[in-house]
Amino acid sequence: MSSTTTALDAAALQNLITRDEDLVVLDVRSAAEFETLHIRGSYNVPLPLLSGHTADLAERLGSRVVLACQSGIRAEQARERLAGAGVDAQVLAGGVPAFAAAGGSVVRGAQRWSLERQVRMAAGSLVVAGLAGGRLVSPKMRLLAGAIGAGLTFSAATNTCAMGQALSKMPWNKAASEPTAQSAISQLPATR
Repeated sequence: MSSTTTALDAAALQNLITRDEDLVVLDVRSAAEFETLHIRGSYNVPLPLLSGHTADLAERLGSRVVLACQSGIRAEQARERLAGAGVDAQVLAGGVPAFAAAGGSVVRGAQRWSLERQVRMAAGSLVVAGLAGGRLVSPKMRLLAGAIGAGLTFSAATNTCAMGQALSKMPWNKAASEPTAQSAISQLPATR
């Protein structure tokens, strides 16, 4: 996809979907997030799977690729990996929720909290517990609040999220069927 910008808004993606038969929309969220809400016709290739099999996926992708996630962060990480393998992809600005809010055609499944919401809840709860425990249990409990703050700062600086990665492994964040490298690659149309 020859483009000077890597971001694509929801309206532009809707136009591409209706007029570009060769377009491939890759959703790089977890299988559970994909089950909850995804763009109709998109393919689920979770970011860890994409990261481990970038070259294999690149061989299968055509020239029109749009990457989607919850907010754009994981899609941008996927774009950087695919660019290293010679695939010029764009990122859906605002992610799948923005596409749905703009009236795009989506598939809705069982509702779950997004990983980002789970991270906010876990981090906030741990900070409150650390501060409250510092007053009621032991002053050393305040270290918990400091550690969470340091972790969030590191997360922002590196554009990664260890807490999100840990939460994604919890049973409530598992899909009925988790994709394998083979199933993720074989689901894509052979265009190269």
